[in-house]
Amino acid sequence: MINATTNERLLDVKDLTIEIDTRRGPAVVVDGIDLYVNKGETLGVVGESGCGKSLTMLSLMRLLPNKIKVTKGSATFDGRDLRKMSNRDLRKVRGGDVGFVFQDPMTSLNPVMRIGDQICEPLIYHRKMSKADARARAVELLRLVGIPGPEERLMAYPHELSGGMRQRVMIAIGLACNPKLLIADEPTTALDVTIQAQIVDLVKDLRAKLGMSVVWITHDLALIAGLVDRVAVLYAGTVVEDAPVDELYARPSHPYTRGLLSSIPKLSDAPASRLSSIGGTPPEPGRRPKGCPFAPRCPLAEAICHERVPRLEPVSGNSAHRAACFVVQRMQEAA
Repeated sequence: MINATTNERLLDVKDLTIEIDTRRGPAVVVDGIDLYVNKGETLGVVGESGCGKSLTMLSLMRLLPNKIKVTKGSATFDGRDLRKMSNRDLRKVRGGDVGFVFQDPMTSLNPVMRIGDQICEPLIYHRKMSKADARARAVELLRLVGIPGPEERLMAYPHELSGGMRQRVMIAIGLACNPKLLIADEPTTALDVTIQAQIVDLVKDLRAKLGMSVVWITHDLALIAGLVDRVAVLYAGTVVEDAPVDELYARPSHPYTRGLLSSIPKLSDAPASRLSSIGGTPPEPGRRPKGCPFAPRCPLAEAICHERVPRLEPVSGNSAHRAACFVVQRMQEAA
């Protein structure tokens, strides 16, 4: 069993900027994101819909839709610069060293290909396996992700499986080549809470067995509380807070993170109490405010927040816990 997190960087993304072409011209949708994942670590990437979580990870593998492109930044994976790789070299990484579990398995799986053929495909391409060996490995993978009767399931089409089983097939495909990094893009969004819990436990067990790193993309802070080692909170295409999971839940610093956590229902809440909410809406691409992107919605915003963009800075001298907030920085200086 391998479950050791090290301080050695596996993925290091710096100053990543992504633009989309619109009728009004280029609009920034991801603005200078800094992210990293250590070997053996599970990173949770959270934020509202449209904050750039999925686009950031898709851009690393050059899977962005048309009219969306990376304009700046670097991305290093296992010592190699992903942005400088040729398409041929990147194809060897994509699906081989990096596995991807997409949001909706019903639209990600090929509806006219049998499950077995879809699992065998990366094994034959990346690991140069024979069809017989790939099929044996496919059976092993389906058994690993908890699908009963794996030999029979190889012959099934996606529409013949339940939502939970389709998601398990997607995870099997992502794990087929024993990747160093598994990127799971909201893999439990369309599933009921029982299946969600099963998928979370499955990923935890597989990470322990295989020693891989995981990036879990979600908008559900409650879901990842017991799954990840560290959390990066995104807002309007920027990282506003980055901290170890226990530290983030115990001492959230950024007003946006506090708002997200306060909106989670608690068993201690009175039956008639109203849930807390964050007022306003995120800025539209191309219409970002001059200063901090959260300032128009922030109850603590000061004049400087509307004029300048804050940088990620250590919280209370803790380099492992960083927040991009002028108010937090001022309160620390005052203390």
